[in-house]
Amino acid sequence: MFGRIKTDDEIQAMRDGGKLLATIFEGLKKQVRAGVSELELDDWVAKEIIALGAEATYKTTEVNFPASICISTNEDVVHGVPTEYVLKKGDVVGFDLVISYKGMKTDSAFTLVVDEKPSGDKQRLLEYTERSLYAGIDVIKGPVRVGDISAAVEKVLHEGRLGIVRELVGHGVGHSMHQAPDIPNYGNAGKGFLLEPGDTIAIEPMTTLGHEDIVTDTDGWTIKTHDGSLAAHFEHTILITETGAEVLTTL
Repeated sequence: MFGRIKTDDEIQAMRDGGKLLATIFEGLKKQVRAGVSELELDDWVAKEIIALGAEATYKTTEVNFPASICISTNEDVVHGVPTEYVLKKGDVVGFDLVISYKGMKTDSAFTLVVDEKPSGDKQRLLEYTERSLYAGIDVIKGPVRVGDISAAVEKVLHEGRLGIVRELVGHGVGHSMHQAPDIPNYGNAGKGFLLEPGDTIAIEPMTTLGHEDIVTDTDGWTIKTHDGSLAAHFEHTILITETGAEVLTTL
């Protein structure tokens, strides 16, 4: 279902909430190191969300996820449930967070390599996945077709020789965590739903170093690569403006 038109106050709440989310991420990056468990990181995030006056959307009845943040390690693509697993140097770890602030939701994600500078295939995975996110943002010069965003993302991912997880897509966001329209990471320019000023979307390329096929873990949440290859995920919440795009989930 498409979200109702947002008021100026609601858009401002998303701006403010997006900055809070970005603040949490800046602090979280400093907490991630070998020897720290996923559950410890989830606990840190939960406390930060409360301290900043926001709410962990994943833990609301809208989602009923068993943690405040998704932590997806190595072959986990998205929706990873934090466990007692202790991070090791060289692990590829994705963090995906949605917070609610003044009733409005913002959504963002990033991936990093624990305690080392990415190189080789890990560097290619992270670099091109993040680059594709910004390619999708850069194509927005005002009203834009979803297909224009999708095609821009796909072009960069093909350049990086990455697997595009086609079963998972970006989405509208704001009054709810997931709203129409879908924002695929592949598609044809000039096609699809017309996004107009005031619309807010989450662009989120999800990629692998291998095949695009995915499987759901026995926990019912964690989505993994079928072939066990490493995965990455980057995401921002975007406001469509009259002349471009405003990234809401940044400082």
